[in-house]
Amino acid sequence: MRNLLSLTALLLAVAGGASAQTADPLPLNIGGRVIAEPDGGLSFGWPGVYFEGRFTGPAVRVRFETDTEFMRLLVDGQERQVFRAAGSVDVVIDGLSPGEHVVRLEKLTESQVGGGRFIGFFPAGGATPLPPRPRVRQIEFIGDSWTVGYGNTSTTRTCTTQEVHDRTDTQQAFGPVTARRFDADYRVNAWSGFGMVRNYDGGVRDLNLPTVYPRLKPDDVVRLAEADPRWTPQVIVINLGTNDFSTLLYPDEAWSDEAALRAAWRDRYVAFVGELHQAQPQARFILMGSDAFHAEVATVAGLLNAETPGLATPVYMGGLDLAGCDWHPSLADEAVLAGLVEGAIQQMGVWREE
Repeated sequence: MRNLLSLTALLLAVAGGASAQTADPLPLNIGGRVIAEPDGGLSFGWPGVYFEGRFTGPAVRVRFETDTEFMRLLVDGQERQVFRAAGSVDVVIDGLSPGEHVVRLEKLTESQVGGGRFIGFFPAGGATPLPPRPRVRQIEFIGDSWTVGYGNTSTTRTCTTQEVHDRTDTQQAFGPVTARRFDADYRVNAWSGFGMVRNYDGGVRDLNLPTVYPRLKPDDVVRLAEADPRWTPQVIVINLGTNDFSTLLYPDEAWSDEAALRAAWRDRYVAFVGELHQAQPQARFILMGSDAFHAEVATVAGLLNAETPGLATPVYMGGLDLAGCDWHPSLADEAVLAGLVEGAIQQMGVWREE
């Protein structure tokens, strides 16, 4: 039954999992950045991370650990369990039909610290591992709380800090929604409250999204991402600017006035895309902007395209109800935003329908 583990599965996990205990884990398709730990576990922290494995047989064992994350477990695209409690999880899903199956574990919530550790999917009940099946299409999303899906499942705009956490589902944010429409693997590198040069209300002044972007985990300042030949996205979507411009400047901030801030924002945006383009020369860029900064986004796209024709496409974000927590996009808005990105991708002609 959906969302429930059978009694047999629980008994397998506790008493009958000896064979799974010694089995090699399934090979993985991983969406998002992870850190390979010495014990074989994979630490993760960025929003939207997911793990997929393939096998034939009646059962699969799932092992992971989290601090505050909500995690969703799916088999063959059907939700089997949502885990909302901190700690270690070790379960077996059994009673599956004969043939091939895909098991998927995905991160729903946002965490700047802590994150979790994925231990593995293990064949159980005589199951046989199959090689992973990475998708040909890849898309990356870089941004702030709008890209995270901050409080997007909420039915009210007024939320406590805990409610924001509990009502955030990155897998239903516009990025993953868009990726699924194109059957693309995706990565989400986003941090609520961060901007291109300035964070919300002038906070955390020594960091911004471009400075934390290289990290393999948001809270790990040492281990940084390196070139990964398996990750060559055809599209990179950036949505940064809301936090830069949504609050008034303080007298002691680095910019003398808003005009200086906007000039610095444009310069850093052009440089940031240049850095990304150098690392991923095959990628085309979609730059998203709302009323508060769409003019600057269009200017940035124009500067980039003057240097590399067709590199960047600006997308205006409008017509949203912002009914999520703290006036953030709702699930209805996520569908609108996904449609805008989908339209831009089709206009760019990056992926032709077969």
